[in-house]
Amino acid sequence: MTDPADPLLDLTLRPHRSLSPRGFWWLMALLCGVSFTAGIVFYAVGAWPVIGFLGVDVALVWIAFKASYATGRRYERIVLREDALEIERVDPWGKVTRETWQPYWLRVDLAARPGHPAAVRLSSHGKVTWLGGFLPIDEREPVAQIIADALKRVRYSPNTSRIE
Repeated sequence: MTDPADPLLDLTLRPHRSLSPRGFWWLMALLCGVSFTAGIVFYAVGAWPVIGFLGVDVALVWIAFKASYATGRRYERIVLREDALEIERVDPWGKVTRETWQPYWLRVDLAARPGHPAAVRLSSHGKVTWLGGFLPIDEREPVAQIIADALKRVRYSPNTSRIE
């Protein structure tokens, strides 16, 4: 028999970042090298004010990547136990919010919000929450299916107490 405290599903959703931190440093080194070389050329032909703009370009690229990596620190963790589905959301600044849902009546599907592509929607008793809005569209359906399958296991588990 399984312990009711053991999770039946423990799923963490994180936004995808295509460039690793190591790749970021290689890209910045390459950009700095190209900007430095171009700066020398512009200085040699008497267009020395251009050097400042090259530096601003490098700084803006660095700031843009750092902002992107900051949003990549957010995640959503879904933990399903026999008696509750817990959603823990952590924003890029580390603020944690938690929701608890009763899994027996919980419905999972893909639905579109106005102005947004289809996303994973959890609903029960008139309440709705959305999961994985940062996931690529092709990953949303498999996530919904994983959660739905885990909920089916809870509903039809011999350990789940039911009123008969």
